[in-house]
Amino acid sequence: MDQLEKEVQPKILEALLNAKTDYTFDDALENEMVLNMGPQHPATHGVLRLLLRLDGERIVACVPDLGYLHRGYEKMAENMTYYEYIPHTDRLDYISPMANNVAWVLAVEKLAGIEAPKRAQYIRMMIAELARIASHLVAIGSFAMDVGALTIFLWTLREREKILDIWDILCGARFTNSYTRIGGVANDAQPEALEKVKWFVDQFEPNLEECEKLVNKNRIFIERVDGVGAISKEDAISFGFSGPNLRACGVNFDLRRNAPYLCYDEIDFEVPTYSEGDCLARYFLRLDECRESAKIVLQILNKMPQGEVIANQPKKVLPHKDEVYTKMEELIHDFMIVNFGINPPEGEIYHAIEGTKGELGFYLVSKGEGRPWKCKIRSPSFNNLQVLPKLVVGQMISDVVAIIGSIDPIMGEADK
Repeated sequence: MDQLEKEVQPKILEALLNAKTDYTFDDALENEMVLNMGPQHPATHGVLRLLLRLDGERIVACVPDLGYLHRGYEKMAENMTYYEYIPHTDRLDYISPMANNVAWVLAVEKLAGIEAPKRAQYIRMMIAELARIASHLVAIGSFAMDVGALTIFLWTLREREKILDIWDILCGARFTNSYTRIGGVANDAQPEALEKVKWFVDQFEPNLEECEKLVNKNRIFIERVDGVGAISKEDAISFGFSGPNLRACGVNFDLRRNAPYLCYDEIDFEVPTYSEGDCLARYFLRLDECRESAKIVLQILNKMPQGEVIANQPKKVLPHKDEVYTKMEELIHDFMIVNFGINPPEGEIYHAIEGTKGELGFYLVSKGEGRPWKCKIRSPSFNNLQVLPKLVVGQMISDVVAIIGSIDPIMGEADK
């Protein structure tokens, strides 16, 4: 155990033991115990550690301990060009890398004052919605598997594989795609890829219904998740819930609708909401969002314009220079900027998209150089996990597994 861990661990334990809770003990305090769940545990969906204070099998308090997958991605962004960072966004929420790609380039384009061609924007919407479906399929299947239903997990992965096949045709990679570019996308969507997308959308609804029939009337599944991990609308907003988890509490908020980006204001779609705020509501909401995303993709295919897929009007913005450069330094500097990255003016911006887990945003500060001076990622999984202590108090140990699955955290995004 290194020095930092020696200093941090006692503080985490102290926070757990001193946590204030509304839970009332049924038995004497001597029944209390502290239990570690994770960080190496299949039920925690990755390297998430939960310290649980128990009264018998009831949760009295919980302290999430994150950081076991921390790779310093925010700091890495400050040491590479804006272009070089695109592949690293694949490794954040690695279940929906395409959506991460879109979020990053939109933030850089906002900083640099660049607008992608219309066709590129439609392609970006298409891949973002397919990424939402792929992510929700994993979330639904793994959540059901967490409470004992195995078959649905295999069937949802079957549907996700079809989307990965589309990625393979579109950009030559199934998992870590790096498809977007600042000013557009790497290559146009081939007719073969668009045909595959149309085929997928047409066959998706009956296959999703087939998955639902496995568990929607299964008494064991319903009793494991109905009313479990419930949270009110007010508490969800206070804790910073976003995305499907927030809409499952009755909050009708979606960045695609409330703060449109790309061409979402030209697309007709509904924003599903549920009022219960429990595990079952979060499950149903992701099913509904899969259907809405399929409708969006179909409209995109019908409306997609022809034209360029990347901004073909190159220009460079020279950085602010505090000292006098020699002619050779200027030539070398300009060569590096033109060939290896863009050079936005000084300033700071924040841009967010409706990611698959919630609000995925990038805050960038530029000093007029070819790389960010500071980068901060607003990762929805990190913010959503802070609600766990509120959700699990008063529940059984076995309910913790269902609650984590219903939140759908990805630890690569939470830890960064």
